[in-house]
Amino acid sequence: MGVFRPFKMNKDVGIFLFRLFIGFRLLYGVLDNILVAERMLEFESFLHAHHFPSPYLSAWVSIYVQAISGVLIIIGYKIRWAAVLMIIHFTVAIVVVHWGQSVDEMTPALAMLSAAVLFLFLGAGKYSIQKEPLVVFRK
Repeated sequence: MGVFRPFKMNKDVGIFLFRLFIGFRLLYGVLDNILVAERMLEFESFLHAHHFPSPYLSAWVSIYVQAISGVLIIIGYKIRWAAVLMIIHFTVAIVVVHWGQSVDEMTPALAMLSAAVLFLFLGAGKYSIQKEPLVVFRK
């Protein structure tokens, strides 16, 4: 236990660093779609090929849900709601787009889904805009 004690005592630093990585990765993954109209149209075509309903609307929803969730995760605000959105988003992506692919091909989506589940359980941690309320159970 002694060698790992500093990490246990500072777990919020780890949560913060992980939030930064996941949040910036979410933003990086969609920034080109937001800034370049042609990329958004390519994504719309991709969704159309995978039989998503209203591919244009689905593309916009997908991109902006990821972008907004990425920002919320980075700053640590409403992170559990962002996590719920990401769980829904990446579950749909895995089932509709990645199902049947190899584990290697599915890993990026599975990693984001796993991160979202972790944030749902852990919250944003100490280093965030929104502090988690302390819940005290009384008899």
